Order: sequence, then C-alpha cells, then structure tokens
Amino acid sequence: MNLEQLASFVEVAATGHFTKAAATLHLAQPSLSRQISTLEKELGAELFHRAHGHISLTAAGETLLPTARRMLADAEAIRHDMDELAGLRRGRIRLGATPTLCVSLVAEAISRFHHQHPGVELELVEKGSRELIEALGAGELDLALITRTVDLGAQTPRLQMQEVLGEDLVVIAAADGALISGDQITLAEVAALPQVLFHHGYDLREATSAAFESSGLYPNVVVEGGEMDAVLRFVERGVGVAIVPAMVLVDRPQLISAQLVEPRLSRTVSIATRADVRPTRAASAMEGTILSTARALAADDTGLAAHVRLTR
Repeated sequence: MNLEQLASFVEVAATGHFTKAAATLHLAQPSLSRQISTLEKELGAELFHRAHGHISLTAAGETLLPTARRMLADAEAIRHDMDELAGLRRGRIRLGATPTLCVSLVAEAISRFHHQHPGVELELVEKGSRELIEALGAGELDLALITRTVDLGAQTPRLQMQEVLGEDLVVIAAADGALISGDQITLAEVAALPQVLFHHGYDLREATSAAFESSGLYPNVVVEGGEMDAVLRFVERGVGVAIVPAMVLVDRPQLISAQLVEPRLSRTVSIATRADVRPTRAASAMEGTILSTARALAADDTGLAAHVRLTR
C-alpha cells in the first residue's frame, strides 16, 4: 500500500467515477483501475461496489476512507515540514475562504503575500463557511477565512477561531442610476426596490433572508441564484440593488452604497485553524499578512473604515 494508491482511492470516493478521478489525478483510467485493484488485493477486501457504471463505497471502503484522508494529510504535513527547512523561499499554503471574502480581503492579502514571498505556492479553495470548516477538519486546508453570520455546526470546538474584523452589510446600486440616494436605507425601503439575490445556501443569502422574514418583509426579486462576481456585475448594469459586505466596494467606482439600517446587519470575519496541528511558518506568515491587511482596510480613508471594525 502506498500514498499514490490511497490518493487514487480517495479521489474515486469523492467523485464516484473512475473517469473523472483519473482526469483529476492526470492518470490514464487503466492505470487508476490497476491501482485500486492492487490496493484491494493488498487489503483483502473490495472497496467499491461497481454496478452499471455506478460507483459506491463498500463497508470496507467506508472504514478506510477517513484513515486514508488522515494518512494523506500527514504526508502533506511532512512535506510542509521539509519546506520549513528552506524557510519561506518555497513552500505551499492551502487557504480557504468564502466567495465574498475572495473578492475583497483575500485578494488584497494574497497580493501582499505573493509580493513578499514569491516562492511560496498558494492554493485557494473558495467555498461556504460550513464546507470550509469540514475541509479544515479533514486536513485539506491549512487555514480558512470564514464568516460568522450562520451556525457552523458541531465541528467548531475542534478548531481555533480568531476574530479578525466586523463588517457592515450595505446596499449597493449602479453609480449612474437612481435606485438609491443618501447615506442610509432601511430594510423596508430595500424590499420595495428591484433586488439581485445570491443563490440559496450562500451564507449571505441565508443571513439576509432571515432578516427579511423576521421583519415580515418580502423582497422584490428580479434575479436570484448568482455568485458574488455575477451579482456585482448585474448591479453595475443597473438591474437592481443587492445587499453585500462593505469590503467588496474596494476599487469598484461603478457602484455606490448606503448603510443598511432598521435593522443594521453585520458579520464577523474569523481565521479558523486546526487546534491540534502546529502551523507551518508559511501558514503563520499568511495569517500575519491577513491581519495586517485587515488593519489597513479598517484604516482606509475612502469611507470604508466607517463599515469595518477590528475585533482583536
């Protein structure tokens, strides 16, 4: 049994498909099939049910999967330790972040970090907070930037949470339109405007939907189901307004914003790490860069500082 076989097994379990797994691993499908067959012979048990093209785990496969993931995570940690010997001239960081943070705080932080440490490889995983918590707990990430507008479940005690900043939610509209005026707007006023919504399951969508529901309001939806980039583009084109975190306004002159009041909505951004894993020097350096970037955004002189507050 070797790490390559375990990696193949984990990928087939994740995709439920030999062809897709082979493409992800850059292997020919016959080679992947041989690896799985060899692994099954060495373990003396079938790992997958194979019926009419449908792949699912057997009981033996279900038992092996968490152990295989831990072994691969341990191997990755060893590689990280070896990179530590070379300092920050090389290495690899697996950073997770929510989509709303990827277009604001994370973009700024990665730009700064790459300038300071160009030899360190960065892998960015963009998912919702709940999925990032699961990936971190499974050893698939070194650190994650999450938002705390939702209940993140029972896995959080295994993790170390460090609050970074608090951020207001604001209402945005096209700068050349007439949908909003003034510095403040109530949720009732927003409900009457044409609105662009994120897809269901999006952390921000769940938080704003809960606010509308608790206030007995029903938004006037013109488009829903978008990711952050699409929602911003729709708003820039004058399709409607949207409720977004204040930091996404950095370098977006085509948008204007108003403070959401009655109620005022905000969220907390936190850095999550594994409490039982020693961070690498590269991961610690990235954490420091994120914190310094947050301080810079909170001191921004373009008006953003009114909506961003350091919490540490």
